Amino acid sequence: MIIKKLSLYNFKNHSEKKFEFSPQINCFVGNNGVGKTNILDALHYLSVGKSFLGNTDLNNIKQEEDFFTIDAEIQNEDSEDIIRITQPKEAKKVIKKNDKSYDRLADHIGYLPSVMISPYDSNLISDSGESRRKFLDAMISQTDSEYLFDLIQYQKTIQQRNALLKYFAKNRTWDKDSLEIYDDPITRFGTKIFKKRKEFVEQLNPIVQNFYRIISGGKETVSVIYESHLLEDSFDNLLRESLERDRMLTYTSKGIHKDDLLFEMDDVLIKKIGSQGQQKSFLISLKLAQMSLVKELTKKTPILLLDDIFDKLDDTRVSQLIELVNKESFGQIFITDTHRERTESVVKKINEESIIFEV
Repeated sequence: MIIKKLSLYNFKNHSEKKFEFSPQINCFVGNNGVGKTNILDALHYLSVGKSFLGNTDLNNIKQEEDFFTIDAEIQNEDSEDIIRITQPKEAKKVIKKNDKSYDRLADHIGYLPSVMISPYDSNLISDSGESRRKFLDAMISQTDSEYLFDLIQYQKTIQQRNALLKYFAKNRTWDKDSLEIYDDPITRFGTKIFKKRKEFVEQLNPIVQNFYRIISGGKETVSVIYESHLLEDSFDNLLRESLERDRMLTYTSKGIHKDDLLFEMDDVLIKKIGSQGQQKSFLISLKLAQMSLVKELTKKTPILLLDDIFDKLDDTRVSQLIELVNKESFGQIFITDTHRERTESVVKKINEESIIFEV
């Protein structure tokens, strides 16, 4: 999958921007605040239909404008497709492929897989389990459309069960039979999600370890560990045994919506002992592993988005990363940097066709 052309209209700080890309390496250079990251965010939109920064769609419309549009020409294996994303101020977002609208965003996920590596990834280490669950769900959703459907159904059912628990508490009533209606769909969808998460992390972990060993020179050992209530007991048992606790708390306290990923270095949480360089090396390894596994499972090469990637990495780790990117054949790459000379030097080492855009 190659993005040949990109056009932005009223997207964030860009009134109108057009690009024709290299099929290999594309670099956006310029001072902080000129909108380099916003261009990568537009490319992320093409992949998953939303901002990687967590902004709402309406907040991505340029100030005092009524809409934004992202247009792209994408080279598929045997055809060219036109993807258009439009967000008006007064209507819902529309994603079209070759002038035909998708019925659901989920139908678009997986068409153009992508991996973003950015300074914001540090939140994966420092934030709560929710951000790591979202990251895991996003990875698997790019490889398995059924997973996304199961996840949506599970989340809806949990919300309904929690709403009923709150209703009981507010009205000082209790109806166990009404609550148990939700047990079957929660157990069915939740168990499927659990099995896929567990299998995915088991495949991901050794790939992360291998990439980290290359980037760090093998100085430390890292691990990605899947943590879930379902590793301890079956879902139906968990729901039954936590019923009184859920009644007191007025929400569902056990389940895959509480899952987490543990990021460890030498058997200790990396956020406790890892330096900034070690944490960044780990996150890069995690994202490269994601890319490798998505490629293996989908038979598509994801686009690689590198935002300010060389900050906080010493020269040795930068060299290891460049060698890795060159060796692994990661497909189309997009890079942002504030230093043109550094970018040119890095790109020269990769020995691939490249274009540098001044933003």
